[in-house]
Amino acid sequence: MMEVDKHGDVTNSSQEKTVFDDSKELNPILTDLFTDRSQGPAGSVQVREVLSHLKKNGLRPLTDPRFDEFMRQMIVEHSGHGDHVEVKKQVSVEEFQAAGRSCPGLLNRALSCSLAIPEFKEFCTQIKSIYDELRNVKGGKNAQYIPQLARVNPDYWGVSVCTVDGQRFSIGDVNVPFCIQSCSKALNYAINVTEHGAEYVHQFLGKEPSGRGFNQIHLDKNGLPHNPMINPGAISCCSVLRKEDSLAERYEYTEKMYKKMAGGEFIGFSNATFLSEKSEADRNFAIGYYLKEAGVFPEGSNLKETLDLYFQLCSVEANCDSAAVISATIANGGVCPTTGEVCISPDAVRNTLSLMNSCGMYDYSGEWAVEVGLPSKSGVAGSIFIVIPGVMGFCVWSPPLDELGNSYKGVLFAKKLVELFAFHSFDGVLVDQTKTDPRLHHERGTQEINNMISAALSSDLVELHRCLELGMDFNLPNYDSRTPLHLAVCAGNTPVVKYLIKTCGVEVNPVDRWNSTPLDDAIKLELHDLVKYLELQGAVRGADVARGFTGVSKVRYGDVLRKEQDLF
Repeated sequence: MMEVDKHGDVTNSSQEKTVFDDSKELNPILTDLFTDRSQGPAGSVQVREVLSHLKKNGLRPLTDPRFDEFMRQMIVEHSGHGDHVEVKKQVSVEEFQAAGRSCPGLLNRALSCSLAIPEFKEFCTQIKSIYDELRNVKGGKNAQYIPQLARVNPDYWGVSVCTVDGQRFSIGDVNVPFCIQSCSKALNYAINVTEHGAEYVHQFLGKEPSGRGFNQIHLDKNGLPHNPMINPGAISCCSVLRKEDSLAERYEYTEKMYKKMAGGEFIGFSNATFLSEKSEADRNFAIGYYLKEAGVFPEGSNLKETLDLYFQLCSVEANCDSAAVISATIANGGVCPTTGEVCISPDAVRNTLSLMNSCGMYDYSGEWAVEVGLPSKSGVAGSIFIVIPGVMGFCVWSPPLDELGNSYKGVLFAKKLVELFAFHSFDGVLVDQTKTDPRLHHERGTQEINNMISAALSSDLVELHRCLELGMDFNLPNYDSRTPLHLAVCAGNTPVVKYLIKTCGVEVNPVDRWNSTPLDDAIKLELHDLVKYLELQGAVRGADVARGFTGVSKVRYGDVLRKEQDLF
């Protein structure tokens, strides 16, 4: 069993505290894609192009702690004042490779577009369209029974995404703090199971949906609260949480665990909400006394401290950005995507996801499981933590609630999400052509392109022939619209260039995102023989392609063949 000390650190020696990709080096082929050799054969890596590519794929290299050491070497020393930093324009290939050893697996996946969502920019565009569609939708009203929540601006609307690879997207009021309220129930349960194991924790609470309101006074057939996602079970869960410590230590420990799950991002506390909630807590006090009388709590529990801890943890603040990382930590098997820290145990993740799926949305949980089909937990401040296991976590926040206590706009967002994407837990058993799956988009094509580019750069004619036999399309471009022909020319691999053109029949004038053709690359690198050869094949420069000029491959084939023989 994994153990966690009072400071929130994993103490089990059999499991590493930090989990990252085990690659030791950057793939030189990927580095070459961002290398400019116009000033010499050694070349230099264009740092800003690398960072632009990382950002396009949802990574935040300036703030993501996984890039700390890498970025330290990519930033100009004494580059400015305050928050301003100046990034180097270029570094040598050797410097880039050395810097990349701090996070090689992450960089390899990012530079090859092999992260959780390969076409992340397109995915974000679709999320934004849902957000915009709901921006002006009205419905529901703020929770009234806690005065502080009733006063929150009902027009706040934010959506944040974090994938298991740390790809991030946020739109709207994502930096405004809100109290996580009942979302804390899922986290407290996960922390308890991590520390004590499920068998011990479930001596004090059950695992079944209650079929009743979230704050009703009722026990299951075993004389236990039904589950940890509604008030009786959540109060019982707090009675177990660090019960041997003082109230201050228990709160401090749990808050630190929340912050660890959030990757060190914003976690705060609203004392006003705590006092407001406590002053209106007659029903929760009644639940607490009922549980105490039924003998539910662990021996020696202090009811007042247990309820205070429960109110305090409901009053913890997050924002959409930090809450999305928490959701992604659960999606990532308990490992925080942005730090690699193990936060909660695999058993705790499995149990928490199961209970979020069956009990996480109050009395709407059954319908939610059918209509949305994603493990989720809502809170009466208007947030919903949504988990797509193994893929990503969402936090959506809009304070007005529907009649069942869930964010009115948040529920609509989740429904539209699974209408658009094949994210429902059981979409995998269906063939629905109306939905897309961003996890798989271009997955095969990306792998084929990587194989072909690798073979082209390394002069591996055997692998190229294998790709040809498999029917791969050698005109497929990578994310920068560069084809195997571009890369073969840049590597000066004349036999590969000839093989691609003559045997594979590739287009000789593909244009990359910088409007460069293979001929442009050959001219820039002063590969004079390749320039002549490409021109014989009808190659032109990117500027000519833009003008509609497609080359003068009008000479007789025999003349071309003789000139080739003279050239090579």
